[in-house]
Amino acid sequence: MPVNKIHIKKSLFAFLKLTRSLNLIILAFTQYMCRYFIIGNGTPSFYEISTDWKFFLLVVCTVFVAAAGYIINDYYDVKIDLINKPKRVVIGKVLHRRVALVSHFILNTLACFLAIFLGWKIFAIIVATTILMWLYANELKRTALIGNLLISVLTGLSVYMPVFLYGTAKQTLLLYALFAFFISLVREIIKDMEDIKGDEEFGCKTLPIIWGIRKTKNVIYLISLLFIGIISIILIQAQLNTQLYFLIFPAPLFIWLLIKLSKADTSAQFLQLSFLCKWIMVAGVISMVLL
Repeated sequence: MPVNKIHIKKSLFAFLKLTRSLNLIILAFTQYMCRYFIIGNGTPSFYEISTDWKFFLLVVCTVFVAAAGYIINDYYDVKIDLINKPKRVVIGKVLHRRVALVSHFILNTLACFLAIFLGWKIFAIIVATTILMWLYANELKRTALIGNLLISVLTGLSVYMPVFLYGTAKQTLLLYALFAFFISLVREIIKDMEDIKGDEEFGCKTLPIIWGIRKTKNVIYLISLLFIGIISIILIQAQLNTQLYFLIFPAPLFIWLLIKLSKADTSAQFLQLSFLCKWIMVAGVISMVLL
C-alpha cells in the first residue's frame, strides 16, 4: 500500500478516535429515538422521519458541535492525557495540532451556519454551546464541579433540543433530559477520579483533588438520591404511570454502578464505571420503545 494511503488511513482513524465517533453515533441515535417515540408518539412513518430535513439538520448541528468540543478538549489536554491516557493521544502524534484547530473551527462554523435555518432559538443555543465548550476546555474543566455541571447541562439539552424546533414541550422529554443530565454528571465526576494523577500534576482543582476520592464518592451518592427524588416527583405530579417502564432497563445498571463505585479505587476501575455510565445512558434510550 502506498505511503500516502497509509497516512490518510491512519489520519482518518485518528480523527474518528479524536471526535469519539461512537459517542456521536449514540448522540444521533438518541435524538432520532426522541423524535420517533416521544415527539412523534411512535406513529411517524420511516418516510416522514427520513424526509424531516429540519430535524436532520438539528442532529447534524448537534453532532458537529459535540465533535468540535471533543477536539478542543483534547487539544488543551494533551499534556495531561499523556499521563492519564497516553495511548489515546492523537494530537501531536498522528494529527498535527494545527489540523485539530482547523477541524474544530470548520465543524463549529458549519454547525452555526446550518443552525440559521432552524430558527433563532436553536441558532443561539448552538452559538452559545460552541463558546461554552471552548471555555470548558480552556478553563472550566479544571474547576471543581463547574465544568462537570456545564457538560451535564449540555448533554441534557441535546435531548431536549427538539422542543425548540417543534415548539411542543413534553413531560416525557423533560424526564429523559433530566436522566441524561444526572447520568452525565455522575460520569463526569467518575472521569475526574479516573484522571486524578495527571490533573493533580498540572494544578487542576477537580473534586477528587480538593476533597479526595472518598468524599467525592459521597457527592455521587448524594447526586443519585437527588436524581431519584426529582424523577419520582415528576412521575407522581404528572401522573406518568406508564413512563415507569423507562426505569426497567437503566435502573438495575444504575444500582450496579453504585455498588461497584463503593469498591473502586484505581483508575482502571473508574474507567470501567465510566463505560458503565455510557451503557446506562444507552439503556435509557432503548427504554423509549416501551413508552
